[in-house]
Amino acid sequence: MASHVDPEEYQREYLVSVGDRPWGKYTVLANEETYKVKCVEVEPGGKLSLQRHVKRDEHWFIQQGSALITMNTDIREFAMGECVSIRRGNIHRIENVGDTILRFIEIQTGDYFGEDDIERLEDHYHRVDDV
Repeated sequence: MASHVDPEEYQREYLVSVGDRPWGKYTVLANEETYKVKCVEVEPGGKLSLQRHVKRDEHWFIQQGSALITMNTDIREFAMGECVSIRRGNIHRIENVGDTILRFIEIQTGDYFGEDDIERLEDHYHRVDDV
């Protein structure tokens, strides 16, 4: 008898709670059906890929450090206590422009939170083709 895996349950179970990346790491704090919460740490000089999503919005709350955030064609510096909301389809990136760890809380809202919803447009670590 073949087992059937519910795609929604698979989405919740296959994601690791801690992920190491070339720019730093993230820890999943909550992974629910309609939202996901991560604590993201970016090393000094590190930056995430220039990307966009189709199935989720993201909300970033800076907890520590200095961030340079690209949102479409706007580039602005953000500090501790500031936040930004990124709607589906918006091109975005965050980078650490300080000399200490940049830490932010990322709240994803939507109906799918898999890593395959990342469309990388540019990547400092040469990951554009291997999402």
